[in-house]
Amino acid sequence: MTSAKPTLRADARRNRARVLAAAHEAFADQGPGVPLDEIARRAGVGAGTVYRHFPSKESLFEAVVLDGIERLAERAESLLDAADPGAAFFDYFDAVAEQALLNKALCDALQESTGAAMTDPSERKDRFRAGFGELLRRAQATGAVRDDLEPGDLTALLSGHVAILRLSPPGRSLGRVLIDGLLPT
Repeated sequence: MTSAKPTLRADARRNRARVLAAAHEAFADQGPGVPLDEIARRAGVGAGTVYRHFPSKESLFEAVVLDGIERLAERAESLLDAADPGAAFFDYFDAVAEQALLNKALCDALQESTGAAMTDPSERKDRFRAGFGELLRRAQATGAVRDDLEPGDLTALLSGHVAILRLSPPGRSLGRVLIDGLLPT
């Protein structure tokens, strides 16, 4: 038997959303080590409000990461009916890599290197992976992406792409080499 979460009052929902938005920004800027007081300051709320919604920094970090993964999943789903499945796949691949590169928290979550215990990431991660995999399959069906790739390969390819982007000298588009490797031979 599952118990439903109680519905939050409108002001509590707004405060929670402000805390999540401020945490997104703070974690992206400073990584998981940002103090909760800084997040509360950015959200314009007291530390008690943060703790009412998120009993620990780990639970707030988890909520931010899962929210980011959910947003990516929604974006993948919105691209499934694109007129050009190849362009949709490559645009999405680049967007995920750019977001991971710019957002330390999301990058850590995608690479599963934070050490933070994620209590229930599976449903959102599965939705993200399913959308990404379906974009791949549709692009492959049109001949835009090589057909020997499987959806399970995307995590490794994305991690490699992010690392290439992170380590590339300014002005060099070394990530293009990896993208070109996804094209049919």
